[in-house]
Amino acid sequence: MRSPASGPSPVPTTPPTRSAGRRRSGLSVAAVTTVAAGLTMRLGLRGVEGTAGWTGPAGDALYAVLIYVLVAFCTPRARVGTVAAAAFGICAGIELFQLTGVPAALGQAFPPARLVLGTGFLWSDLLLYLVGVAAAAGVDAAGRRAGATRRATGAGS
Repeated sequence: MRSPASGPSPVPTTPPTRSAGRRRSGLSVAAVTTVAAGLTMRLGLRGVEGTAGWTGPAGDALYAVLIYVLVAFCTPRARVGTVAAAAFGICAGIELFQLTGVPAALGQAFPPARLVLGTGFLWSDLLLYLVGVAAAAGVDAAGRRAGATRRATGAGS
């Protein structure tokens, strides 16, 4: 036992738990699924009759979902609201960065950069990012509640 004179006890560190590992596994699947859906919209549905009006907006929302998933992967114990705020902030920052013209120039030099940085600023993209982040946060919150319920009843063991 440490005496008060010997100084404060070291701060215990919490090792990663199985739940954080399970969460990251699920988030990895969500990321791959989101990228596949986004690329299908961007590349696979191009020119398909009846898809022109919604594939762009859906792709923007999926972009925000992916950012949410990546932030959640990096911070598996963070609260849903914190992850959502960070994800929207990143999306908005990238959209505002488009006002500089740098992303458009990068997209000209290296076309895949357009998928990450975009090329031109649109106010409507900010709304679509908000929709995507809100949808991802809603699914995440529901999943966390379901997981907590399973753990509380012993069904998740």
